[in-house]
Amino acid sequence: MKIDVLKFIEKLGFDEILNKRKEIVPVELLNKREEEIIENTKFDYYIVSPDEKSLKATSAIFLFHGLNERNWDKYMPWAEYLANNLKRPVVLFPLSMHINRSPLCWSDARAMQKLIDEEYKGKQRAENLTFINYALSKRLQADPYRFYLSGRETIYNVHQLMNEIRSGRHPLLAKGCKIDIFAYSIGAMMSQVLLTSDVEGHFNDSKLFMFCGGAVFNEMNGSSRMIMDGDTFQSLKSYFTTKFIFPQHEKRIMGDNLESAFIAHIDKDLCKDRREAFYKKNSYRICVISLTKDSVIPTSGIKSALGMESESCIEEMDFPFRYSHENPFPEGEKIAAERKYYFEKVFSRAADFLR
Repeated sequence: MKIDVLKFIEKLGFDEILNKRKEIVPVELLNKREEEIIENTKFDYYIVSPDEKSLKATSAIFLFHGLNERNWDKYMPWAEYLANNLKRPVVLFPLSMHINRSPLCWSDARAMQKLIDEEYKGKQRAENLTFINYALSKRLQADPYRFYLSGRETIYNVHQLMNEIRSGRHPLLAKGCKIDIFAYSIGAMMSQVLLTSDVEGHFNDSKLFMFCGGAVFNEMNGSSRMIMDGDTFQSLKSYFTTKFIFPQHEKRIMGDNLESAFIAHIDKDLCKDRREAFYKKNSYRICVISLTKDSVIPTSGIKSALGMESESCIEEMDFPFRYSHENPFPEGEKIAAERKYYFEKVFSRAADFLR
């Protein structure tokens, strides 16, 4: 197993995102405006490879993570399994303002708890508010547009990476490298928008495997101690199902293909014909595993996104131990054997599909 660390400097869409970010309502308690966060535009990403081959890879997997993640710890075993079983490198690429693209203080338990204590002294706290989700909650509550802008920025980043590959300039991936995607949670929604807005055709032949993801936004429930507080999620949901979809109310609407693709994944009735036609046509290259007790992204929401004719793409699993959306494979000696069995059940299914 080999892990390479590569540098990424954001160029594609840089000025557009910078200008949009300047319009966003700042969060005073977090002490820094987001357009000043250099680590979001100049950062490392990882490529996990199964061996020490010197030739450039002719096929690879992009792995996209979930919302409010601050490190790759959960995902490294996933990447290693896929790399070893498929004999293909796995690209761990961080979403905007996540993992190593965010200030360290956002994941500093003591610093975030101090801010919570100061803000809510003598006041009732929002449901599920924790030091883990405080930074994301405050940012999204101050301006929900951040959620969309981060996704838009990440898609620009992925296209920049694809341009680098297709031009033959990537140090590890060959010019004609076949790219498939493993996406989890909100990384799945980002991947859906990526594929359905792909006017350049970078992903025309790519397979997309989604784990605990793929629902329309309106049928998700982001209220979680690990993701965001309940009040913030309700504000986010209200914004995207009302103001965001009407240009007369949201002046930051751009009306391009990428934005339309995102809107089509907000509610099952928005751009329904376009969305379902895409999934019907491309059902052979899409596979989803959902979990029965996933309260964040339920199977019903995934069916709403893909349409009834694409239900054959979806497999719902359940595990005999206590799990959650945020932690599908929890640690614990008593469930070690079962956890290993179901981990391999999920990832062998992913490997078979992505092969």
